[in-house]
Amino acid sequence: MVKFFLHLSKGEQKRRFLERADTPDKNWKFSSSDMAERKFWDEYQDAYEDMIRNTATKDSPWYVVPADNKWFTRVIVASAVIDTLASLDLHYPQCDDAKRQEIADAKKVLLKS
Repeated sequence: MVKFFLHLSKGEQKRRFLERADTPDKNWKFSSSDMAERKFWDEYQDAYEDMIRNTATKDSPWYVVPADNKWFTRVIVASAVIDTLASLDLHYPQCDDAKRQEIADAKKVLLKS
């Protein structure tokens, strides 16, 4: 398992909230509850840090990714996923002689019909 924490700065969050308020097409994203929760920014940061520190393991690490620039965030996440998949050293299952014979027999039947 790979876990990502997308860390948005307080300044970028403010910019995005203002954009949601100012852009009619983004008004639907605006939530007054987000504004109420923003008052607890520091407490949330402490809780996130505590959660990450206490749930990261060698087999299930956290990647803390700067999220102010969406394109950069996506590159980092994609890179981590690719690296993780590559580290798994995955291979297609191998067929034994009995399976190959089963396939050959099935192929003969298919070609006759």
